[in-house]
Amino acid sequence: MTSTSLKQPRTSVAVVGVGYWGKNLVRNFHDLGALTTLCDANESVEAKYRTQYPGVRFYREFSAVLSDPSITAVALATPAVTHYEMAKAALEAGKDVLVEKPLAIDVKHGEDLVRLANSKGRILMVGHILRYHPAILKLHQLIHDGTLGKINYLYSNRLNIGKIRTEENILWSFAPHDISVMLSLLNEMPNRVSCRGGAWLSQDVFDVTLSHFDFPSGVQAHIFVSWLHPVKEQKLVVVGSEKMAVFDDTAEHKLVLYPHKVEWKNRIPTAVKADGEVVELEDREPLRAECQHFLDCVGSRRSPVSDGAEGLRVLRVLDACQRALHNGGVVLEELGSPSPKQERPYFVHESAYVDEGAEIGAGTKIWHFSHVMKGARIGQKCVIGQNVNVDGGTVLGNNVKIQNNVSVYTGVVIEDDVFLGPSCVLTNVTNPRSQVNRHSLYEATRLKRGCTIGANATIVCGVTVGRYAFVGAGAVVTKNVPDFGLVVGNPARQVGWMSRHGHRLDAPDSDGVMRCPESGYRYQEVEPGVLRCLDLDEEAPLPKELSVGTKSYKELKEESKYECSVTRS
Repeated sequence: MTSTSLKQPRTSVAVVGVGYWGKNLVRNFHDLGALTTLCDANESVEAKYRTQYPGVRFYREFSAVLSDPSITAVALATPAVTHYEMAKAALEAGKDVLVEKPLAIDVKHGEDLVRLANSKGRILMVGHILRYHPAILKLHQLIHDGTLGKINYLYSNRLNIGKIRTEENILWSFAPHDISVMLSLLNEMPNRVSCRGGAWLSQDVFDVTLSHFDFPSGVQAHIFVSWLHPVKEQKLVVVGSEKMAVFDDTAEHKLVLYPHKVEWKNRIPTAVKADGEVVELEDREPLRAECQHFLDCVGSRRSPVSDGAEGLRVLRVLDACQRALHNGGVVLEELGSPSPKQERPYFVHESAYVDEGAEIGAGTKIWHFSHVMKGARIGQKCVIGQNVNVDGGTVLGNNVKIQNNVSVYTGVVIEDDVFLGPSCVLTNVTNPRSQVNRHSLYEATRLKRGCTIGANATIVCGVTVGRYAFVGAGAVVTKNVPDFGLVVGNPARQVGWMSRHGHRLDAPDSDGVMRCPESGYRYQEVEPGVLRCLDLDEEAPLPKELSVGTKSYKELKEESKYECSVTRS
């Protein structure tokens, strides 16, 4: 008997709005092999796109996109005033959504979209493109590992003379990029906002704004945006106690560090200048990375970096700046403080600590004496047991179960449905020394969807534990574990295969098929060392009737022995 591995269905993307910015989304999704449909009310562009992208459907009505069951995801590059209604309609139609910034133009509409995406189980991502820029990713690392020292203040200039809009002001057109970057670099919301600007071309449509932010940590920042400027400038400066960083998106060297010092001589501060240090960056188009990340999240069902929650935070800051503009620049206080009546959508025991800047999904429970640090991202419906530490920079998917006395360190990525047994150990440096700082050299460890790590097991950093793999209690894993692999011992070695339901699979029958005693699902090695389930795609959720156990492991084991003896007799 022959079998082929089950492949995940290809994501089918429709780009809606193919004009000024939409054409870039079209190019990238086409190059990534996901573009199937274009939608634009302007019929004059149809002939051009049909020639440029043969085989891609073209709709003039958004309703046709919504009613097409073959389209699984929608990218919206339409005017900001349309984002809410169109994103809402797409989510209600069961589509995953990438919406260009801003998420909406009304905070309540943004909140509605985030709730709707969560309730529908849909991916909602906002096109904050700088979150995927190699320079910004490097800045995150430099701040996290302490290279810049204590962050004192940030400022950004986004200036140009070019496309001038009348449907939205410069604040909403340019500033979302810089707000999203600043909030992510600092991992906190401002508690004081002020904003002033000027409108010269169109009444009440601001052409220039200067926004100022005070953050609870003491960091200050400002953002200057204008489309009435003689030259193009896109620059972000981060001033730390050890080094200063300049991100200039128009320069050849986009990220440069300046280790300037200030020395006190005769009680007078004196600047001691140093040469700039060019930071080498990965050569990658940010928009390509953003589109690929969207496709990855649609496939894995993981929350994006710039998800709806992040888009909502940016929207709150934009709304505060807009209100300050109309109040004559009056400072608005306690922006980041939740309303006293607002309840958290997750549970934290009174003895646990969740730092400001940690992201916790709805339905998650964090129990006694645990600590979730600033910058950690935890998905929905997770259970964090007693005395668990989740470090900043870690990513946990949905429905992750972490038992007591586990530390999850920076560099670890835990996908959906992973189980970590009590006192298991995760590491992030192979050769640690107290005298040698390797904070910038953390090694990545990935625990893939549905795998189980047994009690007291150790996962040496830099390895990947495959989907639905099973690491036995006390094992020491030093190399990658394949999907469905069962490993035990020190060092861990593979001794067999495990079913998705957590049962060791017996020897294959004459057709090479193994069967799970609990679910009845069939498994087969489709090539040496590669096991696949023949009855259910590994990414598909379990049917409801199979998601609750009915018999204990011992009962199923005894039944399996009985069936074997009957067969032999």
